[in-house]
Amino acid sequence: MTDLPPSKLNPTRSGVTVRKLALMASVFAGVGMALYGFSPSADKAELFTSPAYAQVNADVSKVAQPIGFADIVERVKPSVISVKIRMKDKAEADGEEWSFQPGSPMERFFRRFGGPDGLPPGMRGRRGHGFVTGQGSGFFISADGYAVTNNHVVDGADKVEVTTDDGKTYTAKVIGTDPRTDIALIKVEGGSNFAFAKLSDDKVRIGDWVLAVGNPFGLGGSVTAGIVSASGRDIGTGPYDDFLQIDAPVNKGNSGGPAFNMKGDVVGVNTAIYSPSGGSVGIAFSIPANTVKSVVAQLKDKGSVSRGWIGVQIQPVTSDIADSLGLKKAEGALVAEPQSNSPAAKAGIQSGDVITAVNGDPVKDARELARTIGSFAPGTSIKLNILRKGKDKVVNLTLGTLPNTVEARADHHGDRGSLHDSDIPRLGLTVAPAGSVAGAGAEGVVVIDVDPRSPAADRGFKEGDVILEVAGKSVSNSADVRQAITSARADNKNSVLMRVRTGSTARFIAMPIAKS
Repeated sequence: MTDLPPSKLNPTRSGVTVRKLALMASVFAGVGMALYGFSPSADKAELFTSPAYAQVNADVSKVAQPIGFADIVERVKPSVISVKIRMKDKAEADGEEWSFQPGSPMERFFRRFGGPDGLPPGMRGRRGHGFVTGQGSGFFISADGYAVTNNHVVDGADKVEVTTDDGKTYTAKVIGTDPRTDIALIKVEGGSNFAFAKLSDDKVRIGDWVLAVGNPFGLGGSVTAGIVSASGRDIGTGPYDDFLQIDAPVNKGNSGGPAFNMKGDVVGVNTAIYSPSGGSVGIAFSIPANTVKSVVAQLKDKGSVSRGWIGVQIQPVTSDIADSLGLKKAEGALVAEPQSNSPAAKAGIQSGDVITAVNGDPVKDARELARTIGSFAPGTSIKLNILRKGKDKVVNLTLGTLPNTVEARADHHGDRGSLHDSDIPRLGLTVAPAGSVAGAGAEGVVVIDVDPRSPAADRGFKEGDVILEVAGKSVSNSADVRQAITSARADNKNSVLMRVRTGSTARFIAMPIAKS
């Protein structure tokens, strides 16, 4: 950090510089000396009631006055609505507690980000008499009554009601939902000329002010202020995670509410909080406006969202994997396995390929690739830059439609530890030709024993795993594995890449092989 001299100091937001403040102080002192000629007997009361003092004091007060948000709030608050839902309580009807299955991904997510009871913020409402009610927030995006909220607020609702800022209540219908981004579009019936908010076109910067407006704890329209703490957050809810993190207090009932910038535009939709206690601790997550715009456009047009799909299992390129592939940087998305009959398979993409760019735009990691492909419409023709065995290649393909049961997800479980020797027995693995073990298939070598205290166990190997390739070469016995590792060490590789199949899923594991 470079210290600037006083002459380079920037003005404050009110436009009054430190130099001007010093000048004001000097003027004030000069006025006092001129009026009283340094006389110790001068009446100090007259000094502090003089017109000169009043003027200087007024200027200083303007500088010290904190920034307020009242003008912005007055303008945007009428666009925010409270959302109430009613649905049949299937759990009560079955005599069971309404909750997600213990240990399930949704239960873990909402226990971590929703609250201690493991339920979504919008669905932790009252229950009884065969129904459960919930409350959330939302905001109008058009004067004719279209509004945005969270999918988890209205999912499964039999009845949706919204209350506007002026206290009027309307019935609404669900136009469409997108569980993958947790966005829902609803339409108010029986009203018109609603105040509405604009989704921001501006790039959000860390440190920008934001105002969260919503319906916390069912209290009605409430406003909290904070800043953007981070962007691009992955909180483990799905392959399209790209959340803004804000520190404006967001609580139960704020789900689906907007986060405004200082222009009064919506920069995000508040959807989750990190909360050990169920209340705000200053960590909330918002869906960025650009994501909301693309999703809402499809929901309004056809009631659902279609995403592009290439059909590959992908995983991050770690530093060990990058070294084993000869990459200078740990960037791109590693193809663990193309899915059968997918666009990727038809285009000739192979296991071990690293996707480095889409239509010329660099791919930073596996998660970015999933988001980028998902942003295209099915049927779009794209170009993929791939690295195959050290050589660059361009592949053209036409995107398919992401199946409802298939996620183009990034696998984050490829690497878990370190290995330090190239000798198979000393790695802690005992292997056998896959064809010799029932159920292991005909290709590769199957792991029949793992030393629990070995590097192999640390790396995540377990009995039944099938090693298909080592350093890009197919293996059928332990000798093939040893030979591949020996060759990699002779080429001064610090790690070697193994393609491993566990059940129906394939992944790559980078195994350091540098000599001690």
